[in-house]
Amino acid sequence: MSIALEERLAATLARLILDPSAPPARHIAVGAASPIPAAACWLVRLMGHPVRLSLLHKRSGNPFTEGTRELFDLTGQGRIDLFFLGGGQIDGQANLNLVGTGDWPGMGVRFPGSFGSAFMYFMTPRTILFREEHSPRVLVEKVDNISAPGVSPPGVFRRGTAQALVTGKCVFRFHPDRARFSLESLHPSETVDSVRAATGFDFDVEADIPATPDPTEAELALLRGRVCDEMAETYPEFCKRVWGRTRAA
Repeated sequence: MSIALEERLAATLARLILDPSAPPARHIAVGAASPIPAAACWLVRLMGHPVRLSLLHKRSGNPFTEGTRELFDLTGQGRIDLFFLGGGQIDGQANLNLVGTGDWPGMGVRFPGSFGSAFMYFMTPRTILFREEHSPRVLVEKVDNISAPGVSPPGVFRRGTAQALVTGKCVFRFHPDRARFSLESLHPSETVDSVRAATGFDFDVEADIPATPDPTEAELALLRGRVCDEMAETYPEFCKRVWGRTRAA
């Protein structure tokens, strides 16, 4: 049975959400343009885990009537347990650049903007970083501009930092105590050398690196069925590209 990369990444993110070594994720928020994290969250919920999902761009039944202001209120109150962030650039200290390349204010290639990324990164106990593209232009030695820092000096209040970084090639685990990533698993056909060649920052390899587990048959059935049903209204193009349909069955 063939497995789409998007399905593999969604299942991988779902396992990170359910990581027993991490603080519990009772309320998960998913931002704009995040269909793969959204699929992971729906997968977790439809597997029977009691999580509350807040999808900012859900077209119907959206819990937010005033958009991101309510998300920030909930996060500031400590009522969001997990969030997903990406970046135009991500470096080896888990710093994110959503501004642009070159000198401030990103006079080279422009990115969509930082918006509330720093607030969410500081005030959410768990953040999973996600970027499907894995290349030296994205995963850089040092970001050109810091929209949201991966670690903070002593005395700076923050509830959490990155748990992991998931890409189209591998999974990295982040270690805030030493502000470094370590390689946790490799997607099919990847090796440590191929990941190093595609990564602009240095990272640790602590043991023999396992393969990223395939989604189970039960997970694939949910993704292709009930998860797609839940997502089709909000992400019709994604559902058509990955699962060949744009509406609930």
